Amino acid sequence: MASESSFDIVSEMNWQELANAIDQAQREIGNRFDFKGTKVAVTLENKELILLADDEGKLKQLKDVVESKLIKRGIALKSVDYQKIEAALGGIVRQKALFINGIAQEHAKKINLLIRDSKLKVRSQVEGEKLRVTGKSKDDLQEVMKLLNGANLPIPLQYTNYR
Repeated sequence: MASESSFDIVSEMNWQELANAIDQAQREIGNRFDFKGTKVAVTLENKELILLADDEGKLKQLKDVVESKLIKRGIALKSVDYQKIEAALGGIVRQKALFINGIAQEHAKKINLLIRDSKLKVRSQVEGEKLRVTGKSKDDLQEVMKLLNGANLPIPLQYTNYR
């Protein structure tokens, strides 16, 4: 058995699940009575979500539909970064949404600081857009996972390569 155990902390988007959620949202929009006869659309282009609606009220309803489908598909709402609402042609409003994929440097530093302040006997290091946590005890690694799940971080985290 190896003397050191490790796991990676990542923040990744499952693009296939996202595409499935958007497809389900489009079907529901087509069937809903309150959207009949209105210009409402949701599309996914170049890993960017575009929401179109007649007014801000319909846009809010559209966002609720999309978010409910994202939740059902297991996609954290923390990974969606909504941009500002802007006017589009034909008197409709548009809102774009970007998706967080990877851990930015400022978030990686905050996670490193949380791990260091926990006084657990583990080491963490940034490797690109992920963090690797190593330690001798698997129990300590599980405590780190519990700590990070309990911390209110602005990005969703997944744990991979646990060995």
